[in-house]
Amino acid sequence: MDVFDAIRARKSIRSYKPEQVPQRLLEKLLEAARLAPSAKNLQNWKFIVVDDGEIKQRLVKACNNQAFVGSASHVIAGVCDPNLNRWHRIDMGIAMEHIALEAVELGLGTCWIGAFDENAVKSVLKVPESMQVAALITVGFPADTPAPRPRKELGEIVLYNEYR
Repeated sequence: MDVFDAIRARKSIRSYKPEQVPQRLLEKLLEAARLAPSAKNLQNWKFIVVDDGEIKQRLVKACNNQAFVGSASHVIAGVCDPNLNRWHRIDMGIAMEHIALEAVELGLGTCWIGAFDENAVKSVLKVPESMQVAALITVGFPADTPAPRPRKELGEIVLYNEYR
């Protein structure tokens, strides 16, 4: 699969099969994140991989009761030090999207979790107060394939040389 095909095929998956993602596939996802670029090559990230059912259920509550969080094979929390550099959230976003695109290649589904209580997630995952939970993503085998979401035409979103 080429990169553009993976981009086109990536969807937010909120329904997962009960089977666990094998460790070898999980490690490919994490390797994709490890290879992501970062500001000044600081690699200001830690990835907490959650496969424990009880912890995932506690994350459901911390993620505004989004039940699918608990049904995913894994939840990956991206944690960074906000004091190390001001680009930490961008760097984490790039790394997590590397995970999402590699997941497509491997036949897995993911969903970015944007709605979560950071302090609650920190408590569940025992993240130090000085660190920031910048992103969460679910991973698993999709139970369904949602239809593509509509996208605006390029002419509606692209400007050249200036905003007009």
